[in-house]
Amino acid sequence: MYLIRRIYTVKPGEARRAATLIETIGKAYQEAGTRGESRVYFNSGTTPGAKNTVVMEWVDDTLQSPYRADRIRVDGLEETSAQLREVTIESAIEFWELMTDEKSV
Repeated sequence: MYLIRRIYTVKPGEARRAATLIETIGKAYQEAGTRGESRVYFNSGTTPGAKNTVVMEWVDDTLQSPYRADRIRVDGLEETSAQLREVTIESAIEFWELMTDEKSV
């Protein structure tokens, strides 16, 4: 199992808006059956830590290429994705292998 974490640095004052857009995208992927439940969190400067940052994370059994032939396309996100691009400065993605009982040594 893997934890996938997508980290967005957004324009000042746009963290909550970006978090809303990202949450909408995550729910659409979940409803389409292509991803499990995701969690979105953000900091617009009201808490300690990196300001203007939004994080989305979810758990998946495998890591798969977004270019794979059997990838299910999730329609209806064009406008939401465009709005997110307008407020995003940069993004990065992290992949973490989750510890499970069968991996224990």
